[in-house]
Amino acid sequence: MNDTKSLYKDRAKRMAERWAKKRSEADHSQPSAQTNHQRSTPHPFIDRQTNHVIEPRRNIPVLDECDVLVIGGGPAGLSAALSAKRAGADTILLERYGCFGGAITTVGIETIAWYRYEGTVDSDGIGVEMEKLAAKMGGTIKWPYNDSECLDADFFKFVADHLVTEARVRPYLHSLATEVIMEGNLIKGVITESKSGRHAILAKRVIDCTGDADIAHLAGAPYRKSAKEEMMAATTIFNCAGVKKEKFLQYTRENPATYSDWGQTWDQETSGKEDDLLSPYLEKEFVKASEMGILPKNIDTISGSWSALSEAGEATNLNLVHMPGIDCTDVKDLTKAEMQGRRESLYALAALKAVVPGFENAKLRNFGMTLGCRDSRKIIGRYSLTENDVKNEARFEDSIGIFPEFLDGYNVLILPTTGRYFQVPYGCLVPHAVDNLLVAGRCVAGDKISHCAMRNIMACTVTGQGAGVAAAVSVREGTSTGSVDITMVQDELEKQGVRI
Repeated sequence: MNDTKSLYKDRAKRMAERWAKKRSEADHSQPSAQTNHQRSTPHPFIDRQTNHVIEPRRNIPVLDECDVLVIGGGPAGLSAALSAKRAGADTILLERYGCFGGAITTVGIETIAWYRYEGTVDSDGIGVEMEKLAAKMGGTIKWPYNDSECLDADFFKFVADHLVTEARVRPYLHSLATEVIMEGNLIKGVITESKSGRHAILAKRVIDCTGDADIAHLAGAPYRKSAKEEMMAATTIFNCAGVKKEKFLQYTRENPATYSDWGQTWDQETSGKEDDLLSPYLEKEFVKASEMGILPKNIDTISGSWSALSEAGEATNLNLVHMPGIDCTDVKDLTKAEMQGRRESLYALAALKAVVPGFENAKLRNFGMTLGCRDSRKIIGRYSLTENDVKNEARFEDSIGIFPEFLDGYNVLILPTTGRYFQVPYGCLVPHAVDNLLVAGRCVAGDKISHCAMRNIMACTVTGQGAGVAAAVSVREGTSTGSVDITMVQDELEKQGVRI
């Protein structure tokens, strides 16, 4: 019996030694497929004579190909991708963050149609569809002073996922477009950077929905940009918990704010009809807080709007911190504004707690994922929208949709309560010098006052849907975005429920 036990012990020992030896040989002789990767491409190096970094030539693998590539997954990009796919194009949507939704989800702007007071003739199309779907899925709260919906910014990430998935748009998140691929004046795709490395995505048509005209800029399309000191302010959105909803609403009923209260610290242009409309606005409260010494004397830019209040005591989309003099295409300015915005948001919260009934026990819930940027590059297009166009119901033969007479920016506030609207021309999406590239969103061609209209979220969905359809039709018909038959584009837009 003891001999048998000894035999098994010896055998087990020999097996263990053999196994250990094989593991040792495997660990030291051959690299593991899971753990032992090594970069094979050459590294950039410093040229000390020119003080430049030289990037050696290398081959870039093609990650994917498609008919229509949309860069930027915000309201314009979602609309462009969905409409292109619905028009029959194989479509990729590329987004640098981990969610779609842009200003809604990453900034926290939940009020995409707050201008919709009685009498408004609004846009139709994917923008309204997104709003209705979010409401149907339980992801909205009614806006305080009209029938518009406040989107739940976090829930809208799921709404956007649903839209993209159901449409069978092919998504890429966490992917930043850093360069363009060109053949002459034709754009052929982009170079991306991600955790997977540097890759190319090839496309027959490209739509720039970056907000800052990044792709148009990289492709060499001309653009304009206001001087930094003239740009609209950048914003940090923050959200609170612990608000006593009914106590705060009682305060707002007893101390109503109207649009005439906007601009107590600046000169504001209105048409007059806006002045007596109720508005979710806070300004005198921060003046009082400053007089009490709660706000530093050097900060005079904290004021703005509140919107959604949940039954759980959450106040979201607190749009109260505005920072002038920020160029959103300058990484140093972006860094400065992100940090300044968080600091000033906490000053704003301290003021709310001290002055505004219902906020006594409020605490910070979260900041937006990134800054809200209103103003940067705008392309020079085939047609440039003007102040006269957006204020006087312009009509265009190449219309791709309508937008109500709603202007908000550069100290101008006009609300569309008399049913006035203008048509949006295809020409403002078409950049000079580059073909098969379209631009949608706030960076379409236009002057400063037209930007007050076109920068708004619902307007971005109009240009996005127009760009998506035009790109898809041009692929289907074998033309370019510069020569596409606009009547075919308009026919497809009308099939998709757009009011031309």
